[in-house]
Amino acid sequence: MKYYLGIDIGTFASKGVLVDGDGQIVASADTPHKMIVPQPGWAEHRPNEDWWGDFTLLSRKLLADSGVDPSDIRAVACSAIGPCMLPVDADGEPLMNGVLYGVDARAAREIDDLTARIGEDVLLDRCGNALTSQSVGPKILWLKRNRPEIYDAADRIVTASTFLVRKLTGETVIDHYTAASFSPLYVVDKLDWSDELADDIVDIGKLPRLLWSTEIAGTVTKQAAEETGLAEGTPVTAGTIDAAAEALSVGVLESGDMMMMYGSTIFIIALTEARVRDARLWYAPWLFEGLHASMSGLATSGTLTHWFRDQFARELDPETAFITLAEEAEQSPRGANGLVFLPYFSGERTPIHDPFAKGVLFGLNLTHTRGDIYRAVLEGIAYGTNHVVETYGDVGESPKRILAVGGGTKNRVWSQATSDISGRDQILRGRTVGASYGDAFLAAMAVGDVERDDIATWNPVASTIVADPTEVYARQYRVFKGIYEQTANLMHDLEA
Repeated sequence: MKYYLGIDIGTFASKGVLVDGDGQIVASADTPHKMIVPQPGWAEHRPNEDWWGDFTLLSRKLLADSGVDPSDIRAVACSAIGPCMLPVDADGEPLMNGVLYGVDARAAREIDDLTARIGEDVLLDRCGNALTSQSVGPKILWLKRNRPEIYDAADRIVTASTFLVRKLTGETVIDHYTAASFSPLYVVDKLDWSDELADDIVDIGKLPRLLWSTEIAGTVTKQAAEETGLAEGTPVTAGTIDAAAEALSVGVLESGDMMMMYGSTIFIIALTEARVRDARLWYAPWLFEGLHASMSGLATSGTLTHWFRDQFARELDPETAFITLAEEAEQSPRGANGLVFLPYFSGERTPIHDPFAKGVLFGLNLTHTRGDIYRAVLEGIAYGTNHVVETYGDVGESPKRILAVGGGTKNRVWSQATSDISGRDQILRGRTVGASYGDAFLAAMAVGDVERDDIATWNPVASTIVADPTEVYARQYRVFKGIYEQTANLMHDLEA
């Protein structure tokens, strides 16, 4: 028998699957961890505990639950929240907590300084991206300025997937899709590292070796085999960011396909024939040569549902609280009885790229219930998502089809509101396991056991969320955009 192991490290939990040659899941497992917020605007993980600790735990559990002989696993692939920034020593050990992706906005000054020096047009042309809180380059510069002792001690600067592959194989590699987030250190016209735009951030020799996501980085070492239960010598792919693996898992394959990932954040990937140049969106070479990816994402989405539960539903059983809250939200009409919510609790990423944007609940009166407010939270995320989808239309890349994935698809109010507000249907595949399933497919591709189109056989279409637009949403969406436009200066005053 042939099996493929996929493990994904997320913001609040890690998930793993063991998949057979037909795409059937023979075992699955997950484990939670915390996102550390040392101060407002910062977000971190503990690499050994939250990344490698989760990987080893899940690997051993999947093997134990399935009874699969480790020698029957043809290949391993991992993905992780990205892009992260982590300095490591010569042994690959962390020198600090991992600094997370765009939800961590600590490098606002460095973003401004580098943009002013290099120029936004040059950044877009050479790197494919404006500098935002999603960019790793400014965070490395932040490290140099604010933690010089750690910066000087760093042998390499890596991201989460690189850290895992290093633990597994001893090789320090990164895939091109992830590397594109290291602006201004990765230039898309060369598909390579370069310090020509900013030679004072870091020695590019400290960055990982570049590979494509379906290339084999190395094989499981003896030490990694002892820690994970895997067989020594098992091939390991280069890995990638979780969102890319998740997109592949639901069949995002060709130009016009868009993945909408409902997770801790909403993350969107749209495939295009040509590179999209727009400061509001992110760019990366896709997992396979010849296709381009245009990405976007909200800073807080599923995170807000956890915040709401923890702050306003403390009397509920944590195991069933979301079910109860969803039932209460369904009792509230579309439009949440006139409430409009701005989900900018960690600033906002696309399309406004404002690290100082603030959350807002607008329109409250004494008749509103918890269900109204929770529905407004979900609809506010959907308004923010529609703002992003509209941006794709602005650049001439409206999606031909949207494929939805992630735990949030199980929340009917949230997913239906997203379709109703945008006026677009969403396709659901039979398996919405997420990135770990895409990892398993990448592992199978890497050893030549499947072709990319085989994902449609592995994971066929199951249902469609049909859009049902309403004037209530159209009106409140206009209010949603107006609130930010008219209060952005006040939000910035609060930050100052």
